[in-house]
Amino acid sequence: MTLVQLRNAVTIAGLDDRALRVRAVEAASTYDDDMLIMVTHAYMTSASRKGARTSRRTLEAYALAVRDFVRWAQDSGVQLLRPGRRDGGRYVAHLQTRPSLGRGRSGHLSAATAAGYVAGARALYRALSWAGATDAHPFQDAHVAPDPTPGIVKNPPYMHEIDAVLPHCDARLAALLLLCAHAGLRVSEALDVRRADLHGASLTVRGKGSKVRRVPLGRRVRSALDTLPPVDDGGRLFDWKYAQATYRMRKAFRAAGHGEAWRGFHAARKHSGTRLYTATRDFTRVGLFLGHASVDTTRRYVAVQDDDVAAEVEFF
Repeated sequence: MTLVQLRNAVTIAGLDDRALRVRAVEAASTYDDDMLIMVTHAYMTSASRKGARTSRRTLEAYALAVRDFVRWAQDSGVQLLRPGRRDGGRYVAHLQTRPSLGRGRSGHLSAATAAGYVAGARALYRALSWAGATDAHPFQDAHVAPDPTPGIVKNPPYMHEIDAVLPHCDARLAALLLLCAHAGLRVSEALDVRRADLHGASLTVRGKGSKVRRVPLGRRVRSALDTLPPVDDGGRLFDWKYAQATYRMRKAFRAAGHGEAWRGFHAARKHSGTRLYTATRDFTRVGLFLGHASVDTTRRYVAVQDDDVAAEVEFF
């Protein structure tokens, strides 16, 4: 059978069973990471629980993970279709001892990063099983030990830095920072805001998993957005990719004298969660505001003072 040139995951998902298996087996046998990524994307968008609603960021993260695992497997002499029963654990150990290559970082990969790579590798084997190429599941008993240090300790919220940095931002960059720090948006959500999403004192946000929520906007956020012209005919307020937004914000932090304090946009989102919890003392309301599915997630976004219950226990 002549194999047609396959350009994307949609084409792969439309193959008949035999052609799909042949393509997957060939890619795994030759460590063709590009094709294995497309097979994984085809599975994720057509056969996983979320199907076509799988987010672009998830697909991008899994692509990075598949590429990393395939290259490790090739270098380590692991046959992708017939891995050893301990190979999943070997890859986990490799991740846990691998130096971090992030800019300005030292030490090993974080537990969260390692877990993300393993999740992508697991998705690859689900995809290969779906394609009929193998029944192997080398990561079935492989686990990444969680980091015992809470995320709120490793990456605490910005506090006074927000007001210090805002004067060093142009109007559009200031609006982006306020959307994260005062409206509690993820940076991906903020970069996707359109003029039509604004409804007076609230904003319609399309979040993770295509979930839609309505977020109240404070006066500073409203003022920053009201005068911001759209950047295209679709009404988008930002035309930056994540890396471009990060570059601009990092530069503003340096200009404000807080270059060493820069910890990414997530610390700005934690700023809003911490301030709202301080005002309400209600994790449920904070979780709804941030768009969390679980209050347990919200607790990781709030910096509670060490002496938060000191007054309550004073006269026990």
